[in-house]
Amino acid sequence: MLEKLELTNFTGFEKLDITFSAKINIIVGENGTGKTHVLKAAYALCAGAPLFKNKSDLNDEELATALTTKVLRLFMPLDDKLGKLHRQGATEQANFTARFFQGQKCSTTFFNNSRTLAIQSRTHYEKFQNEAVFIPTKEVLSFMKGFNSLYEKYGLSFDQSYQDVCLLLDLPEIRPENLREKSKWAMAEIEQVCGGRFVFYGGGKVTFKTENTEYSANSMAEGFRKAGMLARLLETGAIQPGVSGPLFWDEPETNLNPKLMRLLVEILLELSRNGQQIILATHDYVLLKWFDLLMDKGKEDHVRFHALYRNDEGCVQVDSVDDYRTITPNAIADTFNELTKEQVNKKMGGLGK
Repeated sequence: MLEKLELTNFTGFEKLDITFSAKINIIVGENGTGKTHVLKAAYALCAGAPLFKNKSDLNDEELATALTTKVLRLFMPLDDKLGKLHRQGATEQANFTARFFQGQKCSTTFFNNSRTLAIQSRTHYEKFQNEAVFIPTKEVLSFMKGFNSLYEKYGLSFDQSYQDVCLLLDLPEIRPENLREKSKWAMAEIEQVCGGRFVFYGGGKVTFKTENTEYSANSMAEGFRKAGMLARLLETGAIQPGVSGPLFWDEPETNLNPKLMRLLVEILLELSRNGQQIILATHDYVLLKWFDLLMDKGKEDHVRFHALYRNDEGCVQVDSVDDYRTITPNAIADTFNELTKEQVNKKMGGLGK
């Protein structure tokens, strides 16, 4: 599990330190404050897990090369140059560091003219072998067929999180005896609300099957396709509470019917209760409130809210709190309150006529 992320002179961040909950983390903030960049930076530093599984004696140079490729493919900087991720105007080196709950650490640096990352330090990093999952904003079931081969051959305008999740979705199903009970429950709940299940035939071919017929996945609502992605990641064991690494999810609410929000939150809470760390970014008031309303301290639920904002000097800062009501600033709640106030004013104005 990821304990802390430290960013210095990285993209738009002068200095940012975030300490994560081992359970659920929700990143909020106005557009342009770097929510997705936080997710991608953390996810990139979790990429050592599959690297060390394939080669346990990976040296610093090999690790730096692999992490550089990961960072470039996730962030897609201008001209594919690592130096473009160095904060504009900064004179000191950029650094991003991940610390994990069992003492593992990886710290990397680069300058504005660097071609590759440099490993500043690492501590037992090779022992962190819990592979992370990143679910991007857009669903992928509608374009999975042929996507992986195209991505490897051509310069598509998709960052690598899309290829990563497509590869995970195309894995075979985990053995039934290894499928957790809560994973089975979540899959059944998603199937019920969608009215059927998504079937993966391999090679990116996906259909949607009900009791009576089978449809193209493209004919299903995008919200159902997003829910289907979560169900499939559970089915393959890519998300396996207590075994898999952090689950990163960028704006899970996108194109999701508000009626699905409660079920999504219930599933994420159950996964976290069984050992799954979750880190997501959101703009959605409904999603935030469901977490606030459904978390149960009796079940040792823990949701930490991280609010990104710009200070008076224009630098992005973070305020991390464990109580939704104390998020400061809270652009989502402020906007909702403004809307409610305007609605009340309009109603009162109408009564005065």
